[in-house]
Amino acid sequence: MRAGWNSKPFDDCIEKVTYTKKIHRKDFLAEGALPIVSQEEDFINGYWDDETNLFKTKTPIVVFGDHTKVLKYVDFDFVLGADGVKILKPRDFLLPKFFYYQLQTANLDSLGYARHYKLLKELKIVYPILPEQQRIVGILDEAFAGIATAKANAEKNLQNARALFDSYLNAMFTRRGEGWEEKPLGKVCENLDSKRIPITKNKRMAGEYPYYGASGVVDHVNDYIFDEDLLLVSEDGANLLARTYPIAFSVTGRVWVNNHAHVLRFPDFASQRFMEYYLNSIRLDPYVNGMAQPKLNQNSLNTIPVPTAPVSQKKLVVAQLDSFRDATQRLESIYQQKLDALDELKKSLLHQAFSGAL
Repeated sequence: MRAGWNSKPFDDCIEKVTYTKKIHRKDFLAEGALPIVSQEEDFINGYWDDETNLFKTKTPIVVFGDHTKVLKYVDFDFVLGADGVKILKPRDFLLPKFFYYQLQTANLDSLGYARHYKLLKELKIVYPILPEQQRIVGILDEAFAGIATAKANAEKNLQNARALFDSYLNAMFTRRGEGWEEKPLGKVCENLDSKRIPITKNKRMAGEYPYYGASGVVDHVNDYIFDEDLLLVSEDGANLLARTYPIAFSVTGRVWVNNHAHVLRFPDFASQRFMEYYLNSIRLDPYVNGMAQPKLNQNSLNTIPVPTAPVSQKKLVVAQLDSFRDATQRLESIYQQKLDALDELKKSLLHQAFSGAL
């Protein structure tokens, strides 16, 4: 600790707070006069209209998510979300934002959805005199504003790179060439679902062969069912509607597939990759049953209208998409590396600030 700085246990650095009524998530309003601050990642988590539940913030405070470890610096009146919200009001010898920034340096262990406040209570808070705290906060505020702008630009560029590929992918299948036709998916491939065998986790024997489910590889086992080129299509799960990651993915060689992914065999590899790209380019909502537990059953899968084309054209389309995908993935990698570097820069600045190096 730098000369001239003091240190106190966490509990000696905060004042006792009287909480107002906490609102359960199921009761949050989508719109309202008063913001609700809870333990989720988003800063504002809902709205409320009853002013008797308003927590008055005379000086800024820190909200800590007991389950999530999320920290929020709050300098306005708000309503508390229920369960897991801790209000941390620093004592007069600590500037609230200095306290908030220091808490961000705490590398708390993850206890899952258990409560983490007990880990905060083990911390020692270090601090200099108030003018020096203000100087450090000013430096961090300015630096973090620049980092936030740079991150926003990098995130936008990352989104644009992904959108660029999606746009190109859609264009390849909407501008169809000569000789293209449309057929039900069940007419252009062979369904091998009857050969799938699910294995419960406690009965799987560890091994070298990928064990596939709806979202890809979920384990590795000591045996295989298939040994060929195949296209797997998610049968169930929220991703059928959310489309956070691909719902169709090619596999090659010896693999085991459970009953959460459809197994399709095509007459040639070009047709398989062509269909992989196409299925990942369209919405499947009309063919999915259930909202709480979305499912794409085999009958619905077979009825999906899909384009077919001469093999030579399929090869050309796949080659063009592969090339464009590689180019956009290189862009995504660059922007993701920049985002990671900005996160590391923020951590480095915080470390310097509270080791007395700023």
